[in-house]
Amino acid sequence: MPRSTTVREVGGGTQSVERALSLLRAFTEEHPERRVSELVQLTGLGQSTVSRLVGTLEALGYVTHDARSGLYRIGPTVVGLAGIALNQSPIHRQSRQIAQDLASELGLGANVAERHGAELFYLCNFEGRLAPRSFTLVGRSGPLHATAMGKALLSDLTADEIESLLGARYPVYTPKTIADLDGLLAALADGRSRGYTTELEELAFGRACLAAPVRDRSGRVVAALSVSGPLSALDLPHRQDELALKVIEHADQISTGLGYHASATPLSATV
Repeated sequence: MPRSTTVREVGGGTQSVERALSLLRAFTEEHPERRVSELVQLTGLGQSTVSRLVGTLEALGYVTHDARSGLYRIGPTVVGLAGIALNQSPIHRQSRQIAQDLASELGLGANVAERHGAELFYLCNFEGRLAPRSFTLVGRSGPLHATAMGKALLSDLTADEIESLLGARYPVYTPKTIADLDGLLAALADGRSRGYTTELEELAFGRACLAAPVRDRSGRVVAALSVSGPLSALDLPHRQDELALKVIEHADQISTGLGYHASATPLSATV
């Protein structure tokens, strides 16, 4: 099929676009590879329709096909578009080097995220020597109530706004996960008083995180910066104050780069 083929050619204009996007959405972190039969089952589309659409997506580079296994996976065109989107983000551009330097200095993971609706969305992820990962968090989403970055992103919202945003959705990941609005509000109040938020085995056993909010020129919280890693690497009983000061300092740098002036809204707090 020629490289110039468009989704419209497989029939239906907007409907074909919607169907093609539904196929792409079937690829997830948990299931990065799919067979045609799986795509048929997940989307409810006919096999002939799925086969035609997948063929077009492959020709355009949105998916690739392993002839040996019969599996499809996300292709280079999607990766290219993701890179364009990240490079157009002022937050990503301003925070990337700062987060990378922080990860190198501390040997821990350094992450930047912004809020998309009721979830956080990772824009940057760098691993330090003490907190290696075999995968990147960039592009992944996460819960607001069970992460230090999520709490930082919620830190300038009112109780009513948080209730409207999250409703009763407080999935429990470990016995330490905050499971209701009152618990979350208490954690946010604690975070505001200290200038940073924490997560101690709330999302995953054996891991912890400290985060600080990032503000734009209006003073609004637009992102969060965190340091994270295994409990043994963070050594919070001895290093929490040190790590908190580092994450606040670097979050302040990003905020300043985004045009924020500390006189407008209190940002840092004494740890």
